[in-house]
Amino acid sequence: MLPMTPILMRRFWSLVEMTQTSTLLNLDDTTLTQCLLGQFTAQQGLDSTQASWWQDYIHSHLALIRDLAGERQGYRPTFA
Repeated sequence: MLPMTPILMRRFWSLVEMTQTSTLLNLDDTTLTQCLLGQFTAQQGLDSTQASWWQDYIHSHLALIRDLAGERQGYRPTFA
């Protein structure tokens, strides 16, 4: 099984949407990556190769994940 399919991608982003905003915004990078990976691995039954791929994916998308969480919370960054 490929590590990323459209179905798995939708399931992952659904997990992000269901995760509490405070969790997404307040955990450090390593802890947040492990938290999301652990939940996703448990839901999808990923093997170690798939989990490794998803770990890299999650880590590389932390800024987007936090931006989305900030929007859900009503946070709007101001730029000077």
